[in-house]
Amino acid sequence: MTETVRVGLGARAYDILIGAGLLEAAGAEIAKRMPGIRTAIVTDANVAAAHLGRLEASLAESGIGSVAITLDPGEKTKNFSALQDVVDRVLAARLERGDAVIALGGGVIGDLAGFVAGIVRRGMNFVQVPTSLLAQVDSSVGGKTGINSPHGKNLVGVFHQPRLVLADTGVLDTLPPREFRAGYAEVAKYGLIDRPDFFAWLEANWRDVFAGGAARTKAIAVSCQAKADVVARDEFETGDRALLNLGHTFGHALEAATGYDSARLVHGEGVAIGMALAHRFSARLNLASPDDAQRVDTHLKAVGLPWRLTDVPGHLPDAETLLGYIQQDKKVSRGALTFILTRGIGQSFIAKDVPASEVLAFLRENHPG
Repeated sequence: MTETVRVGLGARAYDILIGAGLLEAAGAEIAKRMPGIRTAIVTDANVAAAHLGRLEASLAESGIGSVAITLDPGEKTKNFSALQDVVDRVLAARLERGDAVIALGGGVIGDLAGFVAGIVRRGMNFVQVPTSLLAQVDSSVGGKTGINSPHGKNLVGVFHQPRLVLADTGVLDTLPPREFRAGYAEVAKYGLIDRPDFFAWLEANWRDVFAGGAARTKAIAVSCQAKADVVARDEFETGDRALLNLGHTFGHALEAATGYDSARLVHGEGVAIGMALAHRFSARLNLASPDDAQRVDTHLKAVGLPWRLTDVPGHLPDAETLLGYIQQDKKVSRGALTFILTRGIGQSFIAKDVPASEVLAFLRENHPG
């Protein structure tokens, strides 16, 4: 059974289709919305080996021509060099503005391919075919695209909405357990932002979500609906879309501090630690009960996610350096630190003008050194 979540953006509204077997149906779904197009499929070597052939066959069956662009896997591919490479290859394929770039992969591929679609010929059609749980529930929805800089994560990019998102739940069965857990952090995030009943449901049903079937589809659909609702209200993150960054300010700093080395830390793991830190920091500021922070810690630990700074393998820079990474974050405005904090489970809010001295003291308290 396929679930449909609509992202309501007026003339640019689009569907997120969620269910098993959507890779085989991709050609028909794309042709229905964009007849007569040609496509560039951007993917990575790991995903290509597992899924590219099926997507190419589906497109060919519907009369859609495609050229495949295969990149190295991992966060380090989200850079200027890879961006230029993909742009050049899309142009060399003589694709036109009305043609489409398809992202087949996780968040790294989606962010990079979406950026390419946003800037080549001043904007091409874009289709997301996310193959990781994290991408299906978060990065494939909402139109944020971009690459990393040595100064920080996702600092260069554009907003460019997809025309269609195809979240095939079946492809998640091939994910390594660590990657699935990392994506689950973003699922839990939606409960912690403003859906306390969903978080309680996850506490009771997370094993079924991991096992697959109806519970997994429900978790993905609820997550996508939660994000779609926020994006429809605040497409360009001028207001409450920032709530989706719960855990990300700390998490992005940890990713930068580990040099985007996926052997040490992947994005969802950084978010998991970041969410735990955000709840602990909220308790330290007397905004929320320490019991809520403990509940978050307990759930993340139960599913096998890291939840403390000490869970990051290898040496971490000192608290002052971590604060420096936080100050480079996109959520900083005129030098003032903005965090997503909480008054309890499902009661997150945007806190502006958070004193750097408080953040530094908190980081020192929690730092393994």
